[in-house]
Amino acid sequence: MRIDAYYFEDPPSHGPPIVGCELKPYILIRRADSSVTTEDIQEGSQPEGSQCLKSRWYRSSNSRKTAVCTIHPSEAATIQCIGCLKSKVATQKSYHCTSKCFVAAWPDHKTWHANPTSTGLPCTEDEAPHYLAQGRTSLGSREGADEWVMVGHSRAYTPSADDIGHTLKFEVTPCDTNRNVEDAPSTVNTGRVIPLPNPPTRNMLPVEGSPTNSSSSRFTVMTYNVLADLYATSEMYTYTPGWALSWGYRKQALLREILGQRADIVCLQEVQSDHYEDFFQPEMQKAGYTAVYKMKTAAVYTGSTYTIDGCATFFRTDRFTLVKKYEVEFNKAALSLSEALSAANQKKAALNRLLKDNVALIVVLDSLEGPDPDASVGKRQLVCVANTHIHANPELKDVKLWQVHTLLKGLEKIAASADIPMLVTGDFNSTPGSAPHSLLANGRVDASHPELATDPLGILRPPSKLCHQLPLMSAYSSMANPGISGSIGRSESEKHMRRVDAVEHEPLFTNHGADFTGTLDYLFYTANSLVPTKLLELPDKADVTINGSGMPNSAWSSDHLALMAEFQFKTQ
Repeated sequence: MRIDAYYFEDPPSHGPPIVGCELKPYILIRRADSSVTTEDIQEGSQPEGSQCLKSRWYRSSNSRKTAVCTIHPSEAATIQCIGCLKSKVATQKSYHCTSKCFVAAWPDHKTWHANPTSTGLPCTEDEAPHYLAQGRTSLGSREGADEWVMVGHSRAYTPSADDIGHTLKFEVTPCDTNRNVEDAPSTVNTGRVIPLPNPPTRNMLPVEGSPTNSSSSRFTVMTYNVLADLYATSEMYTYTPGWALSWGYRKQALLREILGQRADIVCLQEVQSDHYEDFFQPEMQKAGYTAVYKMKTAAVYTGSTYTIDGCATFFRTDRFTLVKKYEVEFNKAALSLSEALSAANQKKAALNRLLKDNVALIVVLDSLEGPDPDASVGKRQLVCVANTHIHANPELKDVKLWQVHTLLKGLEKIAASADIPMLVTGDFNSTPGSAPHSLLANGRVDASHPELATDPLGILRPPSKLCHQLPLMSAYSSMANPGISGSIGRSESEKHMRRVDAVEHEPLFTNHGADFTGTLDYLFYTANSLVPTKLLELPDKADVTINGSGMPNSAWSSDHLALMAEFQFKTQ
């Protein structure tokens, strides 16, 4: 038995090893009969007459502290901003890989120099500048062969902070207890371990005119399409480095971004079922959240297995308790609609067009902080949160509108049974001004709206039925009117207000992917019971673009932006 070849599965071998991202070599074994297998052979010592592999991980003692680019963390730094050092800006923000990279980031550097805490990272003490030779890093390097310290004894290894700047070596030895011998070991070295890049710095901005000292309870809500791994393919995102597209990297970056904002309620879309069970649910639980999950109603074949994603809603257990959960399966509504059709061919056509497996998850939560102190004794402060992912196909405009209308009619029933503030969030796969957005924002769709012309089943007629009575408003419309508070500075306030559309008052984009840039995600609230007091700032397109390409990339691990708002309960 011998090892013919192996490579790293996740992240791919051509990328750098990253703190927190598991390394797991793929091993090809040739047995004595010349057959080749990739199946696991038990690791470690085994009973008489068996074969096994003995795996070891080593860390180099040659501790060159590798400086990496703050924008492109897979690249070694060749330039360091002396202004950042003088201003005591966090050191890792001072590094760049090329002069072009540095020039592009210079506006941010000027902001950091004026306000070092604006990076969201601890300021550094006085530090001498490092010499960075062109094309390589010369931080604490020394000559001489590496010595190796064992750090792991199984096939998989997850680099830690202690490994930063060190090379890792994987060694695997085939063992055959029949002959009581060990074959010659095979080894492979990695590049130097780099830290997990810090999540993008996005601050909460105060809304103009929002109360600053009210005693009413406040809470924050985030909505985020995290890009399920089954859709994150190299064929779709050709511009994304393989290591930055791998789930091992993205899951850690996404978690840090989500937990860094510490929202009270987190609504995620495209959460793969296995990743919910193995990662999101346990990790969010450790951070103090309770989880609720709803899978789509059909799986997707990814070439080797069937995989399914869905919507997950998390809430902080010290802020809310779960009162009730509703699961909306649009397929069930489609089946009910088809039953009302008389002709068999009509039923078949309706099901073929409407059965798209999308879902919504609705939770009713009870605030543990209670309502306004002036409210009647014993009154509960409830809030209803809807989290959905509407169908994506741009050709099926009628299906999108029908799904949104179906969801809103369900929410109206909940509102009729209880006077309860509501939030409607998610990825609606609909741009501002589209029929679904008009229904959400205006409560109706104008009969002359061009998208109503796409209605082969007649499910949108008459247009007068496309309405609802919920007083919904988009949270980010507050960024345009009344606007961002001038307390952050007039020029800063105006800069952020220019990042919403002047007509629809929605973000200029929430998705910047392979073949589309625009707004698909929304955070609506009932204006008669809630008021937005803060909004998570929106980036410029230049902020999320690396090397001329969109998201995901090494800094932004989804092709969508997270949206987040702080709300205050209105006093009754």
